[in-house]
Amino acid sequence: MNLITEMAKTKRNSFPFPLPVIFFLLSLPGPLFVHSQCTQKPVIFNFGDSNSDTGGFSEGLGLKFGLPTGRTFFHKPSGRLCDGRLMIDFLCENVSSDYLTPYLRSVGPNFTNGANFAISGSATLPKDRPFSLHIQIMQFLQFQSRSLELIPKGYKDLVDEEGFNNALYTIDIGQNDLAAAFTYLSYPQVIQKIPSFVSEIKNAIWNIYEHGGKKFWVHNTGPLGCLPQKLAATSSNASDLDNHGCLQSQNNAAKEFNAQLKAACGELRSALTNATIVYVDVYAIKYDLIANSVSNGFENPLIVCCGYGGPPYNFNQSITCGQPGFNTCNEGLKYVSWDGVHYTEAANAVFASKILSSQYSFPKLHFNFFCNK
Repeated sequence: MNLITEMAKTKRNSFPFPLPVIFFLLSLPGPLFVHSQCTQKPVIFNFGDSNSDTGGFSEGLGLKFGLPTGRTFFHKPSGRLCDGRLMIDFLCENVSSDYLTPYLRSVGPNFTNGANFAISGSATLPKDRPFSLHIQIMQFLQFQSRSLELIPKGYKDLVDEEGFNNALYTIDIGQNDLAAAFTYLSYPQVIQKIPSFVSEIKNAIWNIYEHGGKKFWVHNTGPLGCLPQKLAATSSNASDLDNHGCLQSQNNAAKEFNAQLKAACGELRSALTNATIVYVDVYAIKYDLIANSVSNGFENPLIVCCGYGGPPYNFNQSITCGQPGFNTCNEGLKYVSWDGVHYTEAANAVFASKILSSQYSFPKLHFNFFCNK
């Protein structure tokens, strides 16, 4: 995403002294903070983009995102393009798992509970461009091969063969494919490219399955047309905005992507023997919070917490979050958008809670299904 380069240059800016987060935690839906009763600690391998990158981009390029990223929970930069935790962090908490270690971390990694191959800015295509989904799968296969080679030699903090076979493989990618396509293609042309995006996700699942994986958790893509970055950059007429101020054309493309991804998951479910493939409607979860932000105690969902420019979006491509002149909302306030592209911890907590309800999953399996034999 095009905020990454700017974030890499971050300088320490002043912002309000952090307020205690306990009041916010107590206000969240109960199931999120009740850890599931897992009979074993799960192994999770994640693939995706910045929506689930826990530090891969930062580690891989030797860049450190500065404050105010990480201010809410970690109280320091954590390699996440967020003020705190991501959805994947909350899902790991729910099954009493450690946060996923980025695959590219070179010093002190612990991969006993899996690894995170997600890299900010990643997409499904072009296939051979770092760090596409295909490249992430190739990295995983090398990691798997090397781990199984080293474990008999006494190496620790790795995953054994049983771990790989019983692991949960989570995938959250596609937003960057659509976003990039809209920068140079018309709406009909974007729609024509969607099958090629979905095909790469389908191939990734096949590849993992052929190497022993049988448990898959697939997130669809969110409402692209509701991202403040897209709204601020698009000179659209009012006819393209829906009742909640989002770009209908870009959201319709996301819906088409999701419909094809859901169909692909159904096809794979029939074709892969003994495999469990859960498709999660993250689009519905995210759009619902945007549409009902006020009733959920959030500020205007289309205004950026960390940005510049004031209403209607507080987003300026020349002064993005972390750049000289940016401003940041008070930490005690609940914003949906962190920097115009990524969500706040407060929003991610709500998203995760909805995911854990299983009401948005097809089939309706709880996340902790995968940590019990």
